[in-house]
Amino acid sequence: MEVVPFEKLVQRLHGLHGNATLGGTEPRVVVSGNFAAPHTLVKALEEALEQCRVFQLNTQEARRHRPGFISETPFVGPGMRHDPQLDYLPMRLSLVPRLFAQMRPPDAVLLHTSLPVQGKVSLGVEVNILPAAIERTRARGGLVVAQMNPHMPYTYGDAEVAVEDIDCAVEVDEPLASPQDKGRDDAAETIGERVAAFGLDGTTLQLGIGLIPTVAAGKMSRLRNLRVWSEMIGDGVLVLDRAGALDPHRVVITSFLFGSPELYQWANHNRMLYMARTETVNDPARIAAHPAMLSVNAAMQVDLFAQVNASYVNDHIHSGFGGQPDFVIGALHSVGGHAVVALHSWHDKTDSSSVVPILKNPATSFQHSAVISEHGCAEVFGRSQHAQAQLIINQVADPRARVELSEAAASLGLQRDLD
Repeated sequence: MEVVPFEKLVQRLHGLHGNATLGGTEPRVVVSGNFAAPHTLVKALEEALEQCRVFQLNTQEARRHRPGFISETPFVGPGMRHDPQLDYLPMRLSLVPRLFAQMRPPDAVLLHTSLPVQGKVSLGVEVNILPAAIERTRARGGLVVAQMNPHMPYTYGDAEVAVEDIDCAVEVDEPLASPQDKGRDDAAETIGERVAAFGLDGTTLQLGIGLIPTVAAGKMSRLRNLRVWSEMIGDGVLVLDRAGALDPHRVVITSFLFGSPELYQWANHNRMLYMARTETVNDPARIAAHPAMLSVNAAMQVDLFAQVNASYVNDHIHSGFGGQPDFVIGALHSVGGHAVVALHSWHDKTDSSSVVPILKNPATSFQHSAVISEHGCAEVFGRSQHAQAQLIINQVADPRARVELSEAAASLGLQRDLD
């Protein structure tokens, strides 16, 4: 690994050439996502190239629009949602490594890492798809670049990368960003309590992004010997650890961190945290192998067929499948497992019901154990479609929407003797 000045990095990136596989001949560059975006490297990329395909997960900050820069992703973050050049790839996160190997191989990888420790750097808070991207890029003779930062925590497992696997690096000194604290509300507290009721001593947890999974984790702090096998972890896991709720003999397994500076400090050189690559963490068979797996995910809409939308808003892509379908499937095949989806019953911004007769957009996941709102819990697993619809209307929907939903259920053939 050669540490280079910014100007030389621009020169190295200027020499990138694209491949002739699906997606065009622009060079494809995989970039650390979520709150690990390497801003200095992205700036160098923009100075070096006129055309590029930038592959990044859950981009948080909007980049300056460049006509020749195409944003590729299977999970859209706020920084990409309004990009006119967005190329959304609808697929489960667990399959992205296969995508790199077969159809969209990367020409370069831009990483945000820790400082070197004994010949290795750490990917810190963001592992995800990056090990697969590094391996594929090196196999093709591409360029692997690191932005080394003393503020990036040193995490273990698949996060560790040998310095000889990195072609060049630049040094920066900048604090990591964190998600905005949006506060709590009474509905989220109630929903969190209902979700937590599915947890038992020894349960293995998967907690999705959002307020409700974080609140639910806090409500389970009374439990003991909890295990964590989750695509991401936030401050809810920190609360569980401080409460003594985690199994002291089991490491926390995750792929990326999405939380506060305190969470990043907790992660630094923490041997009880193992950062694993996406194709391991999101493998439904591995998820199912954990007894009493509890998958907790948020959603924006649910319909009367118990289909969930966590991807679209107003007919436009908002996020993507992510790991939700991987964990829903895995949890339902776990012995004693549950897949719970939770949401507020009413969207205040649009003054509309979160429960709809039938989704207009593609479903993110379906066939859950239960659907929960502040009004109740609809345990839908094993029920007929008619019973599912009635439970969702009576237990999940806002009272303001129930008459209209009941009429819609009748027109959809979902009202008859229930079982």
